Amino acid sequence: MNREKLTPMMQQYLAVKDENPDAILFFRLGDFYEMFFDDALLASRELEITLTKRDAGLEEKAPMCGVPYHVASGYISKLINKGYKVAICDQVEDPKLAKGIVKREITQIITPGTFTDTEYLKSDLNNYLLSIFIHGYSLNLTYSDYSTGEIYFTEKTFLSKSELYNFLRDEIDRISPNEILLNDEVTPKFKEKIKKIIFL
Repeated sequence: MNREKLTPMMQQYLAVKDENPDAILFFRLGDFYEMFFDDALLASRELEITLTKRDAGLEEKAPMCGVPYHVASGYISKLINKGYKVAICDQVEDPKLAKGIVKREITQIITPGTFTDTEYLKSDLNNYLLSIFIHGYSLNLTYSDYSTGEIYFTEKTFLSKSELYNFLRDEIDRISPNEILLNDEVTPKFKEKIKKIIFL
């Protein structure tokens, strides 16, 4: 894609998206949060909303879909419940006072473990964010319910990685977290084991 041919607004959109490649970008345009390109294709499918197109300055129009900003929480909760990360990009200056394109910035990044809208959280379930820190045969495990502020911490040292893994598997099963954070020392092979635990 030749970005130089894009409209200034679409260049702005892609610049913000480049900084948040792993999140679905809700980009504020007037009374709507719009999504473009791959995010639009994904969101229209997952949210079952209409996919349209918008002139982006290229020969082909860009895929686009959107939701009204005042009901965005309901759509965001659907994406979060499906395991997606959402980045909210808002207008941070009055469009009437803007010289050229309206300034926009990320105002919030929402993940499954940090979603706190009580209207959409299941009141009978905890919303745990679990942090796993592994160093050698030692494990630091911290989890918190982001919506209530409760925090729990466990620190243990094991005789082998398999012993550590078995303990961790049981803890993940018991806690049933919405999101897991891992430190860099966790190997790709071990990450795959953790993914298998989560998605059993």
